[in-house]
Amino acid sequence: MTVKKTKAALTHIDAKGEARMVDVSAKPATERTAIAEGQIVVSKTTLDLIVSGNAAKGDVLGTARIAGIMAAKRTSDLIPLCHPLALSKVTLDITPDKKLPGCIVRATVKVTGPTGVEMEALTAVSVACLTIYDMVKAVERGARIENIRLIEKKGGKSGHYRAKVSSDR
Repeated sequence: MTVKKTKAALTHIDAKGEARMVDVSAKPATERTAIAEGQIVVSKTTLDLIVSGNAAKGDVLGTARIAGIMAAKRTSDLIPLCHPLALSKVTLDITPDKKLPGCIVRATVKVTGPTGVEMEALTAVSVACLTIYDMVKAVERGARIENIRLIEKKGGKSGHYRAKVSSDR
């Protein structure tokens, strides 16, 4: 099978249609930032338990924050075609939201390098949400992880991307 290179071609597929790691050696090292977000939806009772810090396994939000940061640093171990990157910044903000009810998880990842950090930001959010689930599953197995997505990316050849606001979909 031959895959023709077009503007919308998948970069991780070669001319034979086989998976490959993209060669970024000729790309300049520039500052790149990505922001991703997701949610974990729980009952009001479980959210109160998370916020109070009285969960049986300990500090849910603190543990999830550390897990998300660690996951961003290990993304290339989890996603087969990702480049290992020397990240310069990873922040994870977890905001309890009584309206959901649940928590909004947002990761910001930064690097100066030849490739972007979208996957690192998405991985950080995913693992932080999974950690929250793990820590509350004893009291609520029905917790839902939802809406994990890239919010914004800056830098690199493709430039600036900002997701449309929910009402713009």
